[in-house]
Amino acid sequence: MDNQVSGVIVATRTAFTQITALAVQYSFSILGAIILLIIGWTLARLIHNWAYSGLKKVHGIDETLARFFSNIIRYALLLLVFITVLGQFGVQTASIIAALGAAGLAIGLALQGTLQNIAAGIMLLVLRPFRVGETIQTPQVSGTVREIGLFATELVTADGVYLLAPNSTLWNVPVTNYSREATRKFDLSITVAREQVDQATTVLNDLARADGRVLDAPPPRVFIDSFSGSNATLILRVWIGTPDWWKTTRDLTHNAQARLAMEDIAVN
Repeated sequence: MDNQVSGVIVATRTAFTQITALAVQYSFSILGAIILLIIGWTLARLIHNWAYSGLKKVHGIDETLARFFSNIIRYALLLLVFITVLGQFGVQTASIIAALGAAGLAIGLALQGTLQNIAAGIMLLVLRPFRVGETIQTPQVSGTVREIGLFATELVTADGVYLLAPNSTLWNVPVTNYSREATRKFDLSITVAREQVDQATTVLNDLARADGRVLDAPPPRVFIDSFSGSNATLILRVWIGTPDWWKTTRDLTHNAQARLAMEDIAVN
């Protein structure tokens, strides 16, 4: 009986000693891991803010793109810190890195379309074929750009309909940007009788020069485009500031018809 009691006491002391040794050993590991996490988290945030501020100052880098790249840097640093912390506890980090690589490859294959949209979004934000507020047209979509995201671009069509276009559909196609240049040309075609060509030319020239929204350089021009029987087709060519283009072209068309009618010039 005494021998059994002595054996239990010895076993208990041995177990306590081992537990104490493990506690001491892992307490330092846990303390080191906590310190690493605090330092890593702080550094990741500081570097994230520094990268975001620096990227915003780079010409051609959109705020969305600056935020995207700075977040990638932050999460990469946090991942590195996490792997380092695991190493504190004797975990084989090489196998973890290999597993993360395999998982990343699998996710990339599964999200191939999404990654394609992200790549297209980055290119759109870097090269900027269009900006927020500009009116664009592609073979598939048209409208005024409301927001350019990493996955898709928001637009509003001419009839006020909201449109969400995946970035990949805007990157691999020709894009017509109606708002990028400061001025735009407008050709107004009018067909009149041959004997009234000179009179109509004078009316159209006076009409264009009287409109303050029509630019003086290049100056307005009226020329004969073609003949058809007893008729001649005149072209009034003017240049207009892009913000005023739509309203001015509609006014010129309406006013030309009214002025030619006042001069008894028949428009065929």
